[in-house]
Amino acid sequence: MTHRQQDRSQWKGRLRAPFSFRYDPGQRSPSACRFLIITRMTATPRRPRRAAPPAPALPTLPDDFAVRVIAWQRRHGRHHLPWQNTGDAYRVWLSEIMLQQTQVSAVLGYYARFVERFPTVQALAAAPADDVMAAWAGLGYYTRARNLHRCAQIVVAEHGGVFPRDPEALAALPGIGRSTAAAIAAFSYGVRAAILDGNVKRVFARVFGIDGFPGDKRVEETMWRIAEAVLPSADGIQSYTQGLMDLGATVCTRGKAACLTGERACPLESLCEARRTGRVMELPVPRPRKAIPERAATLLMALHDGAVLLQRRPQRGIWGGLWSLPLVGDMDAALDAHPAASDEARAVAQAYGKVSSIEPAGVLMHTFTHFRLQMHLLRVEIGQTAALDDDWRWVPLARLDAVGMPAPVKLALEMLAQPSLV
Repeated sequence: MTHRQQDRSQWKGRLRAPFSFRYDPGQRSPSACRFLIITRMTATPRRPRRAAPPAPALPTLPDDFAVRVIAWQRRHGRHHLPWQNTGDAYRVWLSEIMLQQTQVSAVLGYYARFVERFPTVQALAAAPADDVMAAWAGLGYYTRARNLHRCAQIVVAEHGGVFPRDPEALAALPGIGRSTAAAIAAFSYGVRAAILDGNVKRVFARVFGIDGFPGDKRVEETMWRIAEAVLPSADGIQSYTQGLMDLGATVCTRGKAACLTGERACPLESLCEARRTGRVMELPVPRPRKAIPERAATLLMALHDGAVLLQRRPQRGIWGGLWSLPLVGDMDAALDAHPAASDEARAVAQAYGKVSSIEPAGVLMHTFTHFRLQMHLLRVEIGQTAALDDDWRWVPLARLDAVGMPAPVKLALEMLAQPSLV
């Protein structure tokens, strides 16, 4: 092989063929020859992406689906909930946000207290964030409360205190998704818009025999197409929307559907594919199960002169914006790696006062959506306090109800008040 051939072979080994080359004859030494890359003749073909599985096919839709739901709701549905029979979009919106991932029975008391404390969207918008969080405390999913407050401020500042009637405009507001926007528009203004909350997904999965987890994007897309296709005229939209919610909450329930017990007649039973094929309890397909991780953290119950030390949690993350017992470390520690805490806890507590004593005060377990938390409680007596910044405060034990705290922290403080529980 000549020097020229060797050099050319060497360059070809470094480049992804095929390329074309041009030799420069002006070079006297063959070993010093240059090859100029003219152009890449072809691109290396990419492996084609695997196509996503198609969405479930749209089933045959009965013409009288909405008619049945409306007739059933007017005769058997719920009619006396405190947020019903009102054209006040503020109260409708408030109820819809509270009902996200929360049962009616849990919402009733909170709704009544919230409306009494913040009777209008203007009152809510003007309220301090701490007051809003305190009124919400215990209802869970605290991002809802922060979005609720911000949404009220935007409605007042940008919409003159009036909620938009257009579902797309509603969905642009904090904390309002597509289904919630449709419900607000339907109940407040009679707008013809489709909802698809968890109860409705269960009804659709069973009636139309839809396989696949409803949280899957393809399955949800199919359900939205169904929801749009079976809508009634605007005249019956309020009864229809409430009827779908009521069916899922009281008849086509997650635990055991009424058609299997004979307790209440379902207006859709003769149309129901799951009932026909004996798959009522198989549908909807459940979420794929994953092991729930367990974590541990240590909480300080620092006491001084009848008051307890509380720390405002960061706005983002667990218990965002609420007042909590101070944490030693964080919530990300594995269960077997929680702070043994006495030394570390003492160091944390000493930053806020002179520690007189420190002792274990019990253990609490709390389950979040994605993990379980084992909370080790330490009771710390503070003899002399230090200055605090804005995110820390001493709160008298007799005034804890005025502070927005997560439910597990409230329970820990109840244990403090009743030593026999510790």
